[in-house]
Amino acid sequence: MIRLAHPLRFLSMLVAWVATPWALAPYSVVLAVVSVVLMLAALTLFVTPGDNGMEREKILVPVPGAVTIGLVLLHLAAAVVFSWMAWPAWAAVAATLLAAASLIAEQPRWRHLLAARN
Repeated sequence: MIRLAHPLRFLSMLVAWVATPWALAPYSVVLAVVSVVLMLAALTLFVTPGDNGMEREKILVPVPGAVTIGLVLLHLAAAVVFSWMAWPAWAAVAATLLAAASLIAEQPRWRHLLAARN
């Protein structure tokens, strides 16, 4: 069986990384750039040991599974909210459906993250 969670999560995060600065740029270019930097930095810095094969030695800040889940939820929310702010309805609907599919596909990973003792 093909694991859809990984590509759906990546595509949803990509939507968040594009839609967020797109929606914020008319208000502040600095805020638009900072928003993407913060989203990417959070994913790079805060990692749950054992998630996606990450070894403890390669993790800058190890966090419990709930933090990783929160970061994914933050990205999914950004993808949905900012796509509606920045793009035409058809694109925002597609982004919302992608985020919903990702949310559903992530459930087994999230159960694993919450069950793991870090």
